[in-house]
Amino acid sequence: MACIELDRLVKRYADGSVAVDDVTLEIADGELMILVGPSGCGKSTLLRMIVGLEDITSGEVRIDGERVNDKPPHERDLAMVFQNYALYPHLNVYENIAFPLRLRKTPEHEVRTAVQRAAEMLELAEHLPRRPAQLSGGQRQRVAMGRAIVRDAKAFLFDEPLSNLDARLRAQMRAEIARMQRRLGATTVYVTHDQTEAMTLGDRVAVLRAGVLQQYATPRELYEQPANLFVAGFIGAPTMNFAPAHIEDGELRLPFARTPLPPGIDAANMHGRQVVAGIRPTSFEEAQFVDAGKQRCGATFTAEVDLVEWLGSDQYAYIPYALPHTRRAELDALAAWLDRETLQPQLIVSLDPARRVAEGATMRLWVDGSQIHLFDPKTGKPLTNGAAGKSS
Repeated sequence: MACIELDRLVKRYADGSVAVDDVTLEIADGELMILVGPSGCGKSTLLRMIVGLEDITSGEVRIDGERVNDKPPHERDLAMVFQNYALYPHLNVYENIAFPLRLRKTPEHEVRTAVQRAAEMLELAEHLPRRPAQLSGGQRQRVAMGRAIVRDAKAFLFDEPLSNLDARLRAQMRAEIARMQRRLGATTVYVTHDQTEAMTLGDRVAVLRAGVLQQYATPRELYEQPANLFVAGFIGAPTMNFAPAHIEDGELRLPFARTPLPPGIDAANMHGRQVVAGIRPTSFEEAQFVDAGKQRCGATFTAEVDLVEWLGSDQYAYIPYALPHTRRAELDALAAWLDRETLQPQLIVSLDPARRVAEGATMRLWVDGSQIHLFDPKTGKPLTNGAAGKSS
């Protein structure tokens, strides 16, 4: 396996547009690194620069310390799995998996051993005589993975391999990819726009926006200590709630409640300051179930439920809050930070799924002030819980 280093990589096209902007990242030997971000953020371009399918404008790609910028893809010894499987329809599963070994003129007994090993690992042994058209989407993706495995490459690169599968198959294939990566101990770079894949698969996750690396850290660090507003809004499902707020008289004044300041905030120096408050849906509880001692750490407020989403294991209530028209500009600025067209003055609140909550019902809710993230509305940087992961 291999260590992959990206040193100040830039990809600029002839028209001047920049797809990758000064990205520095080190992928350790045996690590599963996820590249995640919205469509058009440069993650697939970055992957193609690593494998050699995209020219590098400036910067370096190093594999095990060796600069490979000028090496063609076949000399970098990297195995790539694409979104569209790229299988040969006229070849059966056995020959599709064996194809890269045939190109190398590998002896037949070695081909047979390698294909059988990969097929057993991916539960494809009984399908070896079949052709791709006779397989399900998940099976075809496993064939593509098998073709990568037999190459015994320095690293595996996945470009949104599960995006063509339905939700059930995606969950199944995530588990299979995770097991395969652990079994092989393979250095792996995996591109996705699906944060569920990112959070469940990655040893570390690199978040990109408009070609710029925003933060790379473990999934837990990204969730608990985002480096900026964009990361905070991108990581987490449902997304973090955001609201314009300000600090006054040692309190955080939200549009719907007043709470004690989160830990680490110097009330004296922050008096009168405008901030953005970020609150995870799980930081709310029904006030009636919060004991008196705990209630002092947050604030209780009354809200009307607009919409309820019951998912069996989870339940979410959508709760609008009043915001003066003069402050809507703050929401518009916040939407720009989060790359969203608009941002509504509403909260998404996680509730006990066993509770029956009706739309239009009035609830008394409690928000945990100690779990609120504060951000600078001008820079997007956190004012609480200093970012744990490295960022740009």
